[in-house]
Amino acid sequence: MAKRRKKRKRWKAFLRLVLAVALLAGAGTLVVTKVFTVEKMEIVGSEYYSDEAISEWLLDDEYSWNSLYVFFKYKFVEPREMPFVDSMDVSMKSPHVLQVQVHEKLLLGRVYIKALGQSAYFDKDGFVVEMSSEKIKKIPRITGLKLDQIVLYEKLPIQEKHVLKNLLSVTQTLKKYEMVPNSVKYSQEKGFTLKYGAISVIMGAADDLNSKVARLSHIMPKLEGKKGTLHLEGWTENTTDITFETSG
Repeated sequence: MAKRRKKRKRWKAFLRLVLAVALLAGAGTLVVTKVFTVEKMEIVGSEYYSDEAISEWLLDDEYSWNSLYVFFKYKFVEPREMPFVDSMDVSMKSPHVLQVQVHEKLLLGRVYIKALGQSAYFDKDGFVVEMSSEKIKKIPRITGLKLDQIVLYEKLPIQEKHVLKNLLSVTQTLKKYEMVPNSVKYSQEKGFTLKYGAISVIMGAADDLNSKVARLSHIMPKLEGKKGTLHLEGWTENTTDITFETSG
């Protein structure tokens, strides 16, 4: 009888333990499924893509409604490669809010390749870092260059080295002053010409760039709604040789 009572006590203790584990597991499952849900994605550092596009890119499978799942997924797995993006870091601000830090590739311009129907996007050193048919805003199209075959991850094949050096100086300075145009045209006769909608800006040679672009940033707001050509090619800090020819 004593042995039976001991067996029953042990069996009851075992059942209580199993029940406790089951309850804890159930409670844990309930917490994970009901509390950790993605209600908001905070996107930081994305200029090339909308917040919606980044969110859709990351929440790409049937379990992505769960914030805990998404958080741990990207702790161990790199996000799918996204054009124009170097990397993305996902962190959890709260059970319902995920934050995504986007590290974009630094793009200064693009050269359209008609035969491929794509643009070659290059960085501050002149290396082609992306080939895509997408047109990214705030990245100017570069025209007028004599180029051989363009290869991904290699430097723009511009034969005249000084032209590439000057192009990179121009595009970097424009980005620095937040004066990025729609396009940049190069010619041996006129140097660099910028296009802002209906306004063309003849910059000329890549001299006194900081001063020229700083001056341009003050002039452009005054030309809003106008059409014509702004001449900065003859301007220096010691002259006021700036003219605007209206057209249309």
